[in-house]
Amino acid sequence: MEILLALVGSGIGTLSGFFGIGGGTVLVPVLLLMGFDFKHAVGISIMQMVFSSIYGSYLNIKKGTLEFGEGLFVGFGGFLGGYLSGYLSPLIPDRVLQIIFIGFVLFALLRMFFSKTHIDNSSSKTLSKWLLFIIGVGIGVIAVSIGVGGAIILIPLLSGLLHYPVKKAVSAGLFFVVFSSVAGFIGRLMHSQIDLLNGTIIGLGSLVGVYLGVLLKERVDNHQHKRFITIMYLIILMVMVYKMFFSK
Repeated sequence: MEILLALVGSGIGTLSGFFGIGGGTVLVPVLLLMGFDFKHAVGISIMQMVFSSIYGSYLNIKKGTLEFGEGLFVGFGGFLGGYLSGYLSPLIPDRVLQIIFIGFVLFALLRMFFSKTHIDNSSSKTLSKWLLFIIGVGIGVIAVSIGVGGAIILIPLLSGLLHYPVKKAVSAGLFFVVFSSVAGFIGRLMHSQIDLLNGTIIGLGSLVGVYLGVLLKERVDNHQHKRFITIMYLIILMVMVYKMFFSK
């Protein structure tokens, strides 16, 4: 089981580095298929995101694709929201969390499918820092409660609504996951909602994958990158719908 979990972590890490997500959108369905219950899967996912997001953001900084600026305010909001989720998620039934999860994947899929692909920064919009902070809090509460880092929601917002170039949005999304996942990890650890052993195995495995994913991201153009992201969201949506409504 440990070897399988490490391999799963490596695969999730590759997706994390390439798509800018924490990995929970993929890892949670995979863990469910492996027999974990939803809340244990969420806890393991959050711990994996801590590993992959910190290392992935470090690599993005080295490659010059991550700009702090606005990301810090969204990130601090995400930290607060992620911490609060540790108090809120135990009160919500698994079924409700799964429906919310599917809803956000569907939202992300539609935003990515219908939004234009932006190549440079010239058309990017700006928002007030306080509004960005509030957005971060909202995303942090909801996302960490369903076992994702928030990038799956933030990337479509940045690219589809604020006209961020896809690769810049991806790097900003992974940076946001640093804040939300660390806060979510602290909150759930205080409530004994983290499987530390399995989370560590998957997290360490993800480090290798993140390095590969960031390298792959730099080798594709924005249009191809957006196409891959859209396909990923569609696959995740189908897996979760199958798990909820068709599997026994």
